[in-house]
Amino acid sequence: MNRLKPARRLLWVVLTLIPAALVAAAAYVWLLDRGLAAQDAEARKRLDFYARSLDSLLDKYARLPQLLTLETTLADALASPADPARIAAANRYLAAFSERAQVTTAYLIATDGTTLAASNWQDRQSFVGRRFDYRPYFREAMQDRPGRMYAFGTTSLAPGYYLSAPLKRDGRIAGVVVVKVSLAQYEVTLPGGADPLLVADDVGVVFLSAIPAWRYHTLSPLSVAARDRLARTRQYPQQALQPLSASQALDGSAERPQRLRIAGPEHGREYMVRTAGVGPLGWHLLLLSNTVEVRRAALSQAAALGFGLAFVTALWLFAQQRRRRIEERRESLKAQRAAHAALEARIAEQTEHLVITNEALTERIHELERTEALLRRARDNAVQTAKLAVLGQMAAGVTHELNQPLAALTTLSDNAARLLELNETAEARENLGLISQLAQRMGRIVGQLKTFARKEPARLEPVRLADALANALMLVEPRRRELNARIDVDVGNETVRADALQLEQVLVNLLRNGLDAMEGQAAPALAVDAGSGDGTVRLRIRDHGAGVAPEALARLFEPFYTTKPVGKGLGLGLAISHTIVQSFSGSLAAANAPDGGAIFTLTLPTP
Repeated sequence: MNRLKPARRLLWVVLTLIPAALVAAAAYVWLLDRGLAAQDAEARKRLDFYARSLDSLLDKYARLPQLLTLETTLADALASPADPARIAAANRYLAAFSERAQVTTAYLIATDGTTLAASNWQDRQSFVGRRFDYRPYFREAMQDRPGRMYAFGTTSLAPGYYLSAPLKRDGRIAGVVVVKVSLAQYEVTLPGGADPLLVADDVGVVFLSAIPAWRYHTLSPLSVAARDRLARTRQYPQQALQPLSASQALDGSAERPQRLRIAGPEHGREYMVRTAGVGPLGWHLLLLSNTVEVRRAALSQAAALGFGLAFVTALWLFAQQRRRRIEERRESLKAQRAAHAALEARIAEQTEHLVITNEALTERIHELERTEALLRRARDNAVQTAKLAVLGQMAAGVTHELNQPLAALTTLSDNAARLLELNETAEARENLGLISQLAQRMGRIVGQLKTFARKEPARLEPVRLADALANALMLVEPRRRELNARIDVDVGNETVRADALQLEQVLVNLLRNGLDAMEGQAAPALAVDAGSGDGTVRLRIRDHGAGVAPEALARLFEPFYTTKPVGKGLGLGLAISHTIVQSFSGSLAAANAPDGGAIFTLTLPTP
């Protein structure tokens, strides 16, 4: 039997782990699918925003060439290309136009492809006299169509977006006007980092990217025809045009998300790629969403679920084993009682005196058992009553602590509704994020209530005083606005050793009490400052109210003691704050300022 026990324990371990592992694996797949779907939905929104921004930018410059075709100075230059005065006038006009329109270059090309005038006519790399008849935008304009092209300048070697239009005289095309625009400012706005955004042309060459190393790479290997076209038009001279990924190809017009793995020490990551068409030239906008965080979150949640299931299964197996042992004990007790009854019968047959004595003894035993049961129930009731008293006290305290974040939630939700009415989705999303954070913080406060009731130690760690104070100020902001109060803060960059959430609770209590003390004043002002020394940080919160009565100072931190009117407070805020600060190995003291008002000094140890 002893040899079978280790094997039985191993079987229990296997029975515990296998279901937990299967459930965790299924949960990981489900959570990952949900996370990727949410990430893809967010990517579509962002992609639509950047696509509309780029379309708007391109539309802004689309009519500039047509405006130039209306200028008689350019038409005169085409009519008399050998007249230096007219060419000079055209050069000056194009230079002034480029400056006003904020374009890189504007120039005038004759029908043979030679540049007659340009805004950069005074530069060393002037376009004047150079031929551009090989450029598609020139040929399209000569075919009486607007020309568009993004390419490197063959003279300046600077990339830009070229727009052209035919200039007609007497119904015939006399020349072509061209405007070159830099998209560098738009490229600066593109997101990089974990979720970069790229712009590729119709053949898949990436020409705009916040990551410089990815520029002038391709979404997939270029065909021979595409390379011949790029070489003939000199669109990207001296660029290798290698694929972003050697093992995967991207379709810039795909409607469904694609996965892409980009190798390298810095960007060796897996991305979920969303694409959108943009512009009149068949460009593609690609948003690469890093899936590492989504996978990590799904894995951690699935692991937590698996461990939880394993723990519950282990508890169930333990309960079953304990039930069997109890049954065995009952059977053993039943056998013992039968033997005892047989013994009593034999003793009764031998002597009546022993029977009477045994019956009296049995009655006394039963009485003692009943007495013991009554004592046990009385003890349990007393313990339960004490627990309910503590929980009742903390329930009153949590109402006090949750009023501030509930007020902040109301304000943020009202602002979000107003922002949605104004179609300010970005700001509304930010408010909704703050609402989520406050709801999570309220959940943590309730969790801290359980910890306080069980007298568990705080989770002490380094906390920036400025961060904790910022969160507390956000919670008391409705009350500050209600009183039209000013709060002056000067805490520097001090760091203390505390629990961040409990420290925020203390700060909210002190700030709220300070504001309440100045209710009714015309210009209430609250001052918060901090200083360090001797391994501690001292935070002072000073109001300009009526101060604290001398007889109240000694009892200020007692539970249920309050100086506020009936209905304004339960007297638990400072008592809870004092208990929290003591758990940090710190202290909380109150005093009256010489010139009026109260000063609460919070002393906390440094990390």
